[in-house]
Amino acid sequence: MSFPLLTATAALPALGAIATAAVPAARRVAAKWLALLVSLGTLALAAVTLVRFDPGGARYQLTESHSWIPDFGVSYQLGVDGIGVALVALTALLMPFVILAGWHDADPMETGSRRWRPTQGFFALILAVEAMVIISFEATDVFLFYIFFEAMLIPMYFLIGGFGDRAHEHGDEAAATQRSYAAVKFLLYNLVGGLIMLAAVIGLYVVAGSFSLQEIVHARADGSLHMATSTERWLFLGFFFAFAVKAPLWPLHTWLPNAMGEATAPVAVLITAVVDKVGTFAMLRFCLQLFPEASKWATPAILVLALISIVYGALLAVGQRDIKRLVAYASISHFGFIILGIFAMTSQGQSGATLYMVNHGISTAALMLVAGFLISRRGSRLIADYGGVQKVAPVLAGTFLIGSLATLSLPGLAPFVSEFLVLVGTFTRYPVVGIIATFGIVLAALYTLVLYQRTMTGPVKAEVAQMPDLRVRELLVVAPLIALLIFLGVYPKPLTDIVNPAVKQTMSDVHKTDPKPEVEAAK
Repeated sequence: MSFPLLTATAALPALGAIATAAVPAARRVAAKWLALLVSLGTLALAAVTLVRFDPGGARYQLTESHSWIPDFGVSYQLGVDGIGVALVALTALLMPFVILAGWHDADPMETGSRRWRPTQGFFALILAVEAMVIISFEATDVFLFYIFFEAMLIPMYFLIGGFGDRAHEHGDEAAATQRSYAAVKFLLYNLVGGLIMLAAVIGLYVVAGSFSLQEIVHARADGSLHMATSTERWLFLGFFFAFAVKAPLWPLHTWLPNAMGEATAPVAVLITAVVDKVGTFAMLRFCLQLFPEASKWATPAILVLALISIVYGALLAVGQRDIKRLVAYASISHFGFIILGIFAMTSQGQSGATLYMVNHGISTAALMLVAGFLISRRGSRLIADYGGVQKVAPVLAGTFLIGSLATLSLPGLAPFVSEFLVLVGTFTRYPVVGIIATFGIVLAALYTLVLYQRTMTGPVKAEVAQMPDLRVRELLVVAPLIALLIFLGVYPKPLTDIVNPAVKQTMSDVHKTDPKPEVEAAK
């Protein structure tokens, strides 16, 4: 039997979470180093997975299949296509930076309402989330995917509710109440979506007699499995609702600003750069493959919701006074672009959406982590409390600027390629939708440049006059992310070569081809 690489990639952080939680309370530093080493080991396994993946080979590679609960038709089936392997690599890549950035976020507190923080628990929960997200990207059994899709809510709930932003903590109960509210809202929204999906998963098994994604797709393709139109549409809606909550898509987005605002910066990155990507990934893997006709039926409504997310999220970002909530609303706008690309039903749109998932993860991590370093120095999330930072901390201001420019998809940085492909792919099939979506770009320039101007330029405020620049640990977090944004912005080919074959196969599943360009015949 060949080495189970996909299982190992998910199992290492799971075992690391258990080992980190078991470290004695007096050995906090050892727990941090253990978590960091486990995340680096997972990154190495993900790199091997990426190297072994053949873009020109079979659709699902490095597959594993074992009977798990045979009486209920549940199997332990794993496999990655180009989209899945790219997102596994993204998840493994970001985790060491999340852990390094949060190095002191769970240190004991001597003052305030919470005098002790379980440091080991903080890092163990991060590793647990990593394990569950990775196996969600690998699962090709619908029931197996559902289990980890829901299970990741538990560690995320404790990370949001138990380890809040210290810039908002001064020993008062109001901060703890807001943090608890954000955690409960996150849990309830996603739990309701998951329960609706569970009903759809059961319905799919009743209709198809299997939870295996590949078996169901093949059965539909060869005509041995037929779903009534109404049945397919109801099942699609059950799956899509859960994924739209996770994504998040307007109007199911309201939990995200609360969760990101109250969480520490590394946990906020975990939410929007990693966990939320499971929702958009699942739209490609499950909604389009399992329910192709229903996906086409729902496309007009979904495009409208995506457009609202793009414009609404950007407009609210413009009016924010809180740095972290601004990034949260910007992410809602960006997820609108991702969903727009998926349901434009063109190869350019879906390639752009997949690239957007990866590039948004990197750019948001860079911006949010630098913002976290800034907030930890001043002790405030309010934009108005800053000014003139670039004069006292030029490296911090410079990295903040690059992260901001990546957020507005400046040419030469990675998100530009993604957004361009999404808009081109949308415009070729839905020109009016593509034109309206471009307003999101204009608004992005407004909220990111205004954010930089108000925090980094102008007179130096007295409260930031002695602000230190980025330290070595913080530079180790930010510099690789900045380098990746530039590299993928200039040379995205390694990523497009991996995802394009998977996108073509997904387009084939929904029986869609790219519109032919209308060219006037030469006279």
